[in-house]
Amino acid sequence: MNKAERTRRFIIEKSATIINKKGMAATSLSDIMEATKLTKGGIYGNFENKDEICKESFFYLTTTLANSLDRAVAQGRTAKEKLFNLIEAYKSIKSDEGGCPLLNFGTEADDTNDSIKEYVKKGIRSAQKRIFNIVSDGVEDGELSTDMNAKNFSIKTFAMIEGAILCSKVLETNEQMNIIMDSIKADFESYLV
Repeated sequence: MNKAERTRRFIIEKSATIINKKGMAATSLSDIMEATKLTKGGIYGNFENKDEICKESFFYLTTTLANSLDRAVAQGRTAKEKLFNLIEAYKSIKSDEGGCPLLNFGTEADDTNDSIKEYVKKGIRSAQKRIFNIVSDGVEDGELSTDMNAKNFSIKTFAMIEGAILCSKVLETNEQMNIIMDSIKADFESYLV
């Protein structure tokens, strides 16, 4: 990685949490300059505009999250272990870093930024596919009942997880998150063979 690439990555890493917390519109160039200790020229020498920084920050945040979730799933041997590991990984998303980037960027971009909205759509589909694969593999391996609908479960579970993250962040307590996550686990366990 050359110096320009390192500087670009540094700017993204320093900006990502700020943008995830404050939002794309509310994050100013001054916020980014303060976090990076770079001048306006130092930032715009590496990025065309703030939108590009926001887009790259989204990619950085979602890639980091996806890698964390994939590592958690890979540590499980059975569908149950994989899903329960995934749930624990979602529970460990840090509020002080802004929470889930799909939720944050999606909420802001749905009406205001079509290009980010498209990236969020892909991220949502990828997250749902991760759950779908766990369930469909569990059904195929005979661990889960064939009555379990992998598509419906993955859509419902992802929506419940994102809702739990929102409740936890806004209410500043994990109580409702724990209730929701326990509900997902109980629903899943009802299909174990």
